[in-house]
Amino acid sequence: MSTYFLLLVLLFFYMTTWFILSVIKQRNDVADIAWGLGFVALAWASYFAFGTFSTTALLVNGLITVWGVRLATHIAQRNRKKPEDRRYQAWKEEWGQWVYPRSFLQVFMLQGALLFLIALPTLSVNQASSDFSLLQFLGLGIWLIGFFFEVVGDWQLKKFIAEPKNKGKIMQSGLWKYTRHPNYFGEVTLWWGIFVLALGSPLGWWGIIGPITITVLILFVSGVPLLEKKYAGREDFEVYKQKTSVFLPLPPRQ
Repeated sequence: MSTYFLLLVLLFFYMTTWFILSVIKQRNDVADIAWGLGFVALAWASYFAFGTFSTTALLVNGLITVWGVRLATHIAQRNRKKPEDRRYQAWKEEWGQWVYPRSFLQVFMLQGALLFLIALPTLSVNQASSDFSLLQFLGLGIWLIGFFFEVVGDWQLKKFIAEPKNKGKIMQSGLWKYTRHPNYFGEVTLWWGIFVLALGSPLGWWGIIGPITITVLILFVSGVPLLEKKYAGREDFEVYKQKTSVFLPLPPRQ
């Protein structure tokens, strides 16, 4: 049996388990917690399945673990004692009697497929990796920049929302002064870092599918467009848009 096929089977059962949990809890937004942890599970499953045990593979899996656990913990704390995310509520209302099969396929199985594509650089490192080199230092640097923007952006937003005086306002300070989506910029950047880390592997180049997938998703599908649509038309947001870069961190426009 192909190792990649085995990993797909494991990922199928992983996402199915989270779907069952979503039915029990009656909230599909547990899929957001499953996202980060899924990369961690797939990284280590592939690490032991391929058995190369290289230094670069160990580093990459460690970075994925730090990122995935941090993200899952952040989302779990954010959703605690709150109703289900409105995106999932809207889908449930739209799907009606087909809510369970469509949740299984369009939320959990689709997420699993995307997860697998994005994780391809990690899998390539775990399958066949080379010794650590200057290229890996570059990849690590890119990853650290991305992780910084994601973690600090989330932390600054959490502090901003916690202040009662900021209720109904839009975050425009800290990293949010330079980009309207520092956490999304961070996530995209760190995955490009993982890709560069994987370039030392003989199979590294084909892993470019991973960062391209997450970039397209965040910039054009489920990340930036959904949040921009949520605030579209608000006067304060329109002013914020005029002076602040949508994605890449840049000095504010006057």
